[in-house]
Amino acid sequence: MSFSLTSISRVLALACLTLFATLLLAGGARAADDFLDPAIAFRFEARMADPQTVEVRYQIADGYYMYRERFAFRAAGAKLGMAEIPPGKVKYDETFQKDVETHKGELIIRIPVEGSGPFTFTASSQGCADAGLCYPPQEHSARLDAGGGAPAAPALPIGANAPHMSTGPLSSQPAMDTAPAPAPAAPVQAGPAPAAAPAAAPAPSEMSRIDAVLQGGRLLTIVPAFILLGLGLAFTPCVLPMVPILSSIIVGEGQVSRGRGFLLSLTYSLGMAIVYTLLGIAAGLAGEGLAAALQNPWVLGAFALLIVAMAMSMFGFYELQLPSSLQSRLANASGRQSGGKLVGVFAMGAISALIVGPCVAAPLAGALVYISQTRDVLVGGAALFAMAAGMSIPLLLVGLSAGSLLPRAGAWMESVKRLFGVLMLAMALWLVSPVLPPMVQMLGWALLLLGYGFYLLRKHKHWVAMAAGAAFALLGGIQLVGAATGGRDALAPLAHLTGGVHQGLAFKRIKTVDDLDRELADTGGKTVMLDFYADWCVSCKEMEKLTFVDPAVQVRLANTILLQVDVTANDAADKAMLKRFKLFGPPGIILFAPNGEEIPDSRVIGYQNPEKFLASLARLP
Repeated sequence: MSFSLTSISRVLALACLTLFATLLLAGGARAADDFLDPAIAFRFEARMADPQTVEVRYQIADGYYMYRERFAFRAAGAKLGMAEIPPGKVKYDETFQKDVETHKGELIIRIPVEGSGPFTFTASSQGCADAGLCYPPQEHSARLDAGGGAPAAPALPIGANAPHMSTGPLSSQPAMDTAPAPAPAAPVQAGPAPAAAPAAAPAPSEMSRIDAVLQGGRLLTIVPAFILLGLGLAFTPCVLPMVPILSSIIVGEGQVSRGRGFLLSLTYSLGMAIVYTLLGIAAGLAGEGLAAALQNPWVLGAFALLIVAMAMSMFGFYELQLPSSLQSRLANASGRQSGGKLVGVFAMGAISALIVGPCVAAPLAGALVYISQTRDVLVGGAALFAMAAGMSIPLLLVGLSAGSLLPRAGAWMESVKRLFGVLMLAMALWLVSPVLPPMVQMLGWALLLLGYGFYLLRKHKHWVAMAAGAAFALLGGIQLVGAATGGRDALAPLAHLTGGVHQGLAFKRIKTVDDLDRELADTGGKTVMLDFYADWCVSCKEMEKLTFVDPAVQVRLANTILLQVDVTANDAADKAMLKRFKLFGPPGIILFAPNGEEIPDSRVIGYQNPEKFLASLARLP
């Protein structure tokens, strides 16, 4: 291969050092909040495992533990039996100056109950951090139903008076008791768990599986899992625009070997991956997404102009490269003629990541929630970097195939460069389409398609080129006719004339958290679906045009109240709504039971086709 391993090693070393320094700096944000909130350190959930058994579940964060002797349970309206607590680990505790039994990780406690009908279940507990901080005793309360086996509502802290503040089965905020710790409760005797036949539960959702992988904290599991998840995202509209950008860089070099193409792709991908990781870490630490900030008209317009400038270089108006003086310095520093080129490609990958913006899909959402709650930028950042690496696999294949799939020289090279120039212009139009009126979008597509079609018909006499030119011109003409006759959908410009417009779901728009609470307080016995939408959200529009129009989906939601919040403006009300559900941006769908509580493990993050979405709706009662 005609490339130097030294070049690759330098690129990798630069990327690794940059990422390592970033994680160290980001880790400094943890100094202001070294210890987790108790609601996150000791996540609590209570439910009826069967009509005669209460199941209490604690998810204990890494680096924290709970005391066995501090567990105490009581019930108002029912009688509790002896709790079955799994054996813990005995250790000498500096706080109490004695040997104590402690629990880490996931702890499940089963408690027999006698009675029938609803009752209030209360659990007391206390835990500490390995670093030395001990929390005051905590109490959680949940309303359960003995005898009927109905699932519990999410647990609320003692004294809570907001019945609609749930954000999932592990969302309670325990009350912080600042009084001195009471005397230890009597030890609870452990014994074998009674035989039970719990009702079959739906399969875990993608978000729950992602959360389980992250909570495990094992990088050997997290990295390969997120590489696979990133590979799946590589074929979404959010990532595909990077292919013509990278291809234009490779084509612009003229004769490119496979080795050189792979080196360019690797450099480009590392730039994209590092910036993507930095954006994710910043979003997680800030507690809200950066996607909306990257989607205002000025930012989109600036990026679109940059892409247009890149496209003009494909048409031969000028050569887009770093200034010769800077290029010479970089070349001298690296010892290679192509040093400046590699640095420029690395920067272009970083800019491309900003251009497409971080798409909110389930893997990204899971990593961001993990970072925001734990401040663990090492695990969260590694997951994001691995996901970006998976997204880069098709880009690396494009570079590796450069020596065989792309023309090496001659007139064909000029034709390919112009094709990529058109693709770049198309991407610029797609980028700003969220802020353009539908008619302007359609006229833009018509102009681009007609222009390229007539160019092919005029410049090329080969039948393949002429057929392609006729096809482009026809598509452009359809867009023009659609815009002139009142069409407003570039993906279906003539649907209004042919009767092919499918009616989607009829949502009721809400704006504030108070609006949502009023709707949830009066459901009339119906389930509720809340959809987060934004004009710039590509996946939201995919859901509208491909999933919400499906007849089976509409039948399944016929008895469901459909609410939608538009967070395009990203104002204070929008941020408050996103923060309530720990979302970093759309798309996101929340399902609620008739009592107004969120259905556990039922969230839909990212685009789902009708079949997968129907499977998610199976969690509706």
